[in-house]
Amino acid sequence: MLAGKHIILGVTGSIAAYKTASLASMLAKEHADVTVIMTRNATNFIHPITFESLTGNKCLVDTFDRNFEFQVEHVSLAKQTDVFLTAPASANVIAKAAHGIADDMLTTTLLACTCPKIFAPAMNTRMYQNKVVQDNMEILRRYGIEVIDPASGYLACGDTGEGKMPEPAVLYEYIIKALTPKDLAGKKVLVTAGPTQEKIDPVRYISNHSTGKMGYAIARQAMMRGADVTLVSGKVNLQPPMGVRVLPVVSAADMAQAVKAHTQEQDIIIKAAAVADYRPSVAADEKLKKKDADMVIGLERTEDILAYLGANRREGQFLCGFSMETEHMLENSRQKLEKKQIDMIVANNLKETGAGFGTDTNVVTILTKEDTKQLPMMRKEEVADAILDCIIQRGRID
Repeated sequence: MLAGKHIILGVTGSIAAYKTASLASMLAKEHADVTVIMTRNATNFIHPITFESLTGNKCLVDTFDRNFEFQVEHVSLAKQTDVFLTAPASANVIAKAAHGIADDMLTTTLLACTCPKIFAPAMNTRMYQNKVVQDNMEILRRYGIEVIDPASGYLACGDTGEGKMPEPAVLYEYIIKALTPKDLAGKKVLVTAGPTQEKIDPVRYISNHSTGKMGYAIARQAMMRGADVTLVSGKVNLQPPMGVRVLPVVSAADMAQAVKAHTQEQDIIIKAAAVADYRPSVAADEKLKKKDADMVIGLERTEDILAYLGANRREGQFLCGFSMETEHMLENSRQKLEKKQIDMIVANNLKETGAGFGTDTNVVTILTKEDTKQLPMMRKEEVADAILDCIIQRGRID
């Protein structure tokens, strides 16, 4: 996605400027064409040569620098730029941008750009919370500029509070989001992910090997494509995607309750969670003690969430399920597609190399009532996009 994209990083006078060097490096490694524009004050925190070494492009500071090709540079840059991220964004530059003041290379280029613009504020907590600064950020938002909420923590000034610039990996995600076509804008998408845990006693439970990576990838890509995403997640060791509402659950009953509570308003529901089919008939209140004899645990069926959705869907709603098999994958998955009364099912074989639990890749076959589409091994983010593409192509989300 980043290859050949023109990205401007605006750097202002803040100690957080050192983080932008890491971001510039990340973007350059993905073959983006990165230009850094610094304010004069920013050069007191980090030298322009650092950015030039990382990006291979001249770092711009002076509006009237004569050492460039014969063209109005801030205008020519603005014409070719795909995303303009100002990080760190000081209170001063935020105020200038909000009121159309263009008195240096950064603000003149910013004013000439029509591409998506993003600001990552970084300043003292009291400055950030000042009503004037808050008003200026609201003005930027009204003009369609994305203003990232800062992180909270220990600040360079010695205070603790909000005002920290987010880490480069977070800023990277915002750039990707800005570059992603919004073909799911206005749509509500619910995704389930991860395993469920069914209590045996206060110490033990029944579960499975799901890590939630596939469901989280789907939630992330749907968010990137403009959807309003709700992620119902079992216990996983993953960072939730930004901009996604996460509903944490533990058991299959918890997941059923959360899904049912948010079903009716959804345009698309994708059930990627590995939900336990059975739970102990009786969960002990105290730890079960080990004995010399074998132990037998009675099991009962959990609620079939996908079947419930198929039987109670609202008109126009698209339902997609997952089917992990170890044998007879296609015939078992097609039976599931028909039995659950859903639109699409994503099948994979646990025994196939590159598929299954805990991997960063997957090998899936997408089945609908009309056709079957086998995909090669891909990163789970790519699989997620392929699934969303198929859903859109089905034309059932109006």
